[in-house]
Amino acid sequence: MDIERPAAGNPWGLEPLLDVKELAGYLQVPVSTVYDWRTRGVGPRAYRFGKHLKFAVSDVRDWIEQQHDPAASVRQR
Repeated sequence: MDIERPAAGNPWGLEPLLDVKELAGYLQVPVSTVYDWRTRGVGPRAYRFGKHLKFAVSDVRDWIEQQHDPAASVRQR
């Protein structure tokens, strides 16, 4: 999956959105984990379109950046 899809290919100039399966595939976690994060309020921000959840690539990037393990940084010093 390529999350770097250019906005030029999008006639509206909107940011790409990932569905739950795409997000789970990118993060290499089960789809159920994405839903669990959502239930617990710890996953990336999502948009709901009817019964469908979509995740903006920029929100996923921000969320990933927030997941740094501080203990790993301390051990490497």
